[in-house]
Amino acid sequence: MATNDDRRKHPLAQPRPAQGAKQGAQQPAHKGARPKRPLPPGEQFFTPGATGLRKAVEQRSATPLAFLFTQVPKWVPPAVMVGLLLTGFVVTNWLGGVAVLPVLAFIVWLAYLSWPSLKVSGKLLRVAMSTFLVLVVATRFGLF
Repeated sequence: MATNDDRRKHPLAQPRPAQGAKQGAQQPAHKGARPKRPLPPGEQFFTPGATGLRKAVEQRSATPLAFLFTQVPKWVPPAVMVGLLLTGFVVTNWLGGVAVLPVLAFIVWLAYLSWPSLKVSGKLLRVAMSTFLVLVVATRFGLF
């Protein structure tokens, strides 16, 4: 059985706060390091208890999301989506349908990720938007 001295020497042992420090204050692991800021209550990136396809999609989506929100300027993704959507509206042949496909995929992907936390009105709005984009793509490919 480990003694208290063995536990204190362990590399993962947390230093005790100084006597003048507050009881609940976080202490940095080493000098110069800032304590990690906790997530706000109820805010999680992944769906709690997700299994199967949802868990796989959420985990695979984490890398592109991190890239989009850290490496690319904030105005680029919306500008690209608007440009593709306008191209799809203006060009009436199959090239317009091809331009709308990435927008449709992005909207469906976001709808899938946000679905568990949406109210009925939010779900209806996402279904309506996806249906509209599918119809735009179908008309551009000449199915109607």
